[in-house]
Amino acid sequence: MSGVRFVTREIGSLAKPGWRVKAVAGRPVEEADVEEARRWGEKLEVEHAELLEILRKGSGFTDVEKAKIQDFAALYAIRLLEKAGLDVVYDGEQRRSEMYDHAVKHARGFEPRGTVRSFDNKYYTKAAVVERPRVEGAYDLEEFRFVRSHTGRRVKVPFTGAYTIMDWSYDEHYAGNGGLLGASARERTEARRRFGVDVARDVVRPNVAGLVEAGADWVQIDEPAATTRPEEVPLVVETFNATREGIEARASMHICFSDYDCLFPHIEELDRCYELQLEFANRDAREPGTRAEDRPGYGVLGKFARSAWDGKLGLGVIDIHTDFIEPPELVRDRILYAAGVLGPERIEVNTDCGLRTRTWEVSFQKLRNMVEGTRLAEAALNG
Repeated sequence: MSGVRFVTREIGSLAKPGWRVKAVAGRPVEEADVEEARRWGEKLEVEHAELLEILRKGSGFTDVEKAKIQDFAALYAIRLLEKAGLDVVYDGEQRRSEMYDHAVKHARGFEPRGTVRSFDNKYYTKAAVVERPRVEGAYDLEEFRFVRSHTGRRVKVPFTGAYTIMDWSYDEHYAGNGGLLGASARERTEARRRFGVDVARDVVRPNVAGLVEAGADWVQIDEPAATTRPEEVPLVVETFNATREGIEARASMHICFSDYDCLFPHIEELDRCYELQLEFANRDAREPGTRAEDRPGYGVLGKFARSAWDGKLGLGVIDIHTDFIEPPELVRDRILYAAGVLGPERIEVNTDCGLRTRTWEVSFQKLRNMVEGTRLAEAALNG
């Protein structure tokens, strides 16, 4: 088959450099941190003299200096993704604290309730909704404009989805003061539905709409909680549709570490969902091969092939939970197997999830091999 070309992307997040974390948090920046900034600046071909001058202060950074340090972290991340060869880039979410906390801290109606652990021993501050949540406008506008002005590649902007924000929050508003004690299952379901839809319409959508108005033409809605409650997958669909209502931009949904069997048949009701970006490599074998038995992590693809939902799949081919560097040949065969099941026209290529738990050295090599393996798959299909 001639003309096959797969678009390569990262899901959105990269680890934050130590010098960025320490400086912004008010901790001392050490000489080793300065050296790391110098080394990566040279490797990524970023003019970094100003950054090193600021970092050598060691401590006592002003707000202006902290903002400049975050600019450099974002620029480094953009260049890392470009150097790895990706077709679509962002800034590794260098300005964001954590995907959930980043969203709720910009919204009215939430109050912090303590810290909880997420995957890979990372933590986030969990909040409670205490009144109807809302935002005044797009809070990621400056972030997007910086990225767009510093790359010639296509940009895809990630946002935490409304369902995940709802599911990861305590409910001290919609459930009432009694927490719906003694309420019927129907009443509890309706409270969660109202919470999720309000977050979609009044928190996530205004942010998305503001960035689309500013020129963003591709958005990614992140829903790691999508199948936590299988019976609520229809609500995941409803909140996605409410988020993008009236917004004319390519919209993807990223669902990682989930039971994808739960998505059927509900995804058939998604409104103009360009693609689902899904995790597969984490479940797969590490040896090359294109037979079904070689690719156990991709067994659910047959259901997507049979589904009435006919959007694209962002195929996860890189496991982000391990430092194992996937050989290009393994990436190639994962893609070729998926292309045989779905047809190459329905596939794009990405990591399973964000690479924020991996070092930049590991992330860079994983991404380079992902791109190389993708090109090998294209050559095999176009040969």
